[in-house]
Amino acid sequence: MSNNIFIIARQTFRMAYSNKATFAFAVLLSFSLLLATFVGWKNYKVQNEQRLQYKKEVRKQWLDNPDKHPHRMAHYGYLAFREKHELSFFDFGIESFAGVSIFLEAHKQNSVNFSEASFSNGMLRFGELSVAMVLQILFPLLIIFVGYNCVSAERESGTLKILLCQNTTWKDLLWGKTFGLLALSLSIFIPLIILTIILRGILSNWQLSGDSAVRLLLLIGGYIIYFFVISVITALVSALSSGSRPALTTLLASWIFFIVIMPRITQSIGNQIYPSPSKISFLAQIAEDVSKEGDSHNPDDPHYAKIKDSLMKKYNVDDVKKLPFNYGGFIMAEGEKITSGIYSQHQKDLNKTFENQNSITKLGSFLNPYLALKEVSMILTASDYSTYTDFQNQAEQYRYGLAQKMNQLQIENISNEKPGEHEKPHMISRNNWASQKDFEYHFTTINEAVSKNSTAFLALLFWLTVSIFGIQFSVKRIKTI
Repeated sequence: MSNNIFIIARQTFRMAYSNKATFAFAVLLSFSLLLATFVGWKNYKVQNEQRLQYKKEVRKQWLDNPDKHPHRMAHYGYLAFREKHELSFFDFGIESFAGVSIFLEAHKQNSVNFSEASFSNGMLRFGELSVAMVLQILFPLLIIFVGYNCVSAERESGTLKILLCQNTTWKDLLWGKTFGLLALSLSIFIPLIILTIILRGILSNWQLSGDSAVRLLLLIGGYIIYFFVISVITALVSALSSGSRPALTTLLASWIFFIVIMPRITQSIGNQIYPSPSKISFLAQIAEDVSKEGDSHNPDDPHYAKIKDSLMKKYNVDDVKKLPFNYGGFIMAEGEKITSGIYSQHQKDLNKTFENQNSITKLGSFLNPYLALKEVSMILTASDYSTYTDFQNQAEQYRYGLAQKMNQLQIENISNEKPGEHEKPHMISRNNWASQKDFEYHFTTINEAVSKNSTAFLALLFWLTVSIFGIQFSVKRIKTI
């Protein structure tokens, strides 16, 4: 950085804080960030403690079940909870709209339920106070109000010519103004990051994993790039406008369009191009496809009757009761395999539709830096849609494993002979329930998260490149007078 750039940046920074209105705005933003940090930290602590508590209760209830038939245990089911990432207090993402628990049972895939939005009074539609919201939406306003006249005021006061005559180039001026505006943002952002690091350490009991540290570093870098891009845009608009008032009008109109209007437009376009089925039609289609494959609970079903005949032929017996394993458990395992495949394929298709809808917004990130940062921020704080679907997939793997575990216990331990009228029903020891491990959700690594969502990161880097080139090659179009 040349000496001229440093002097201009320092002067811009000092003039910003010498303005009482700017100082008051900065104080208000700082207070909002502190409040948002407290709200996010409290939200994380309360919600995660509740989920961990209920998770322990579910496990205890599962182990406390008495001796039972394993198929009854398969239908007794399990409740899986989605834990919050330790950085999610920074950016809520879709946390409040995504369910937190899912009931896992045999022969059926249930949806994730009990989202915070389902219990709210409708205020969530107006957004939540989070650190990310303040940084993404309100910080650009601070930069705009401070920098809309950073160059145009120099032109209007006649000092621009003097600056340019004192061995200062247009590039020096634009870079200086940009870094001055960036320094204003960082003067508030850096203390917040220090507080974030401290809170993150507290929330994780100072057990800092390498993955979370990388996420935090990338998060800091992403927001600095965002502030830099907004600062460049503000300085360029001020330099290219005929006066301060047109510059302010242009910047405010751009803020409204890119932050308020365009995100809704991209969502609407995605929904129109890739319409998703209603829940009723989605479940009806699954039921129809399952019925085509037969009913494992119906002994006269043609599909399973063929399996029955092939088993008796293979083991050279004339009755399933003479098979060396439990026939009912074998059929349940076969039915679970078929229905699970059908459910998983439908869920995969539905998730693909939602991903296609979101792809329109991701492509819009190349036209809107706000959309790029918003997506990157959610990815790095594990509050994005990909993390939600990953929880669904892990829960389904656990559900399928649980059902087949119970079916295997039935195959190996339950007799084919029905108990007599005065005999106890078939059951196995409760000690078997402990062999089914507790559900543990594992967040994807940062490498997997970035590779799955590379478009958002590329969009942010694209805006960084465009901003640098914007300053370097726009000087020919800027007028001194």
